[in-house]
Amino acid sequence: MKASEIREIGADKIKGKLVELKKELFNLRFQNNVGQLENTATLSNVKKDIARFYTISKEMNVNIS
Repeated sequence: MKASEIREIGADKIKGKLVELKKELFNLRFQNNVGQLENTATLSNVKKDIARFYTISKEMNVNIS
């Protein structure tokens, strides 16, 4: 997801999307440890998306924690 797309989402939906991404990261890590994950690049992509959401939330002064 691009930064411009995240900015268009709005502050209220950023928190919800961030929760979804964290759950997805947990599932991907689990699949990777079990050996079921075929495309390991998705792990780094999800991590980068999470970092983008945190960065843009700080720019928008949205309190996530």
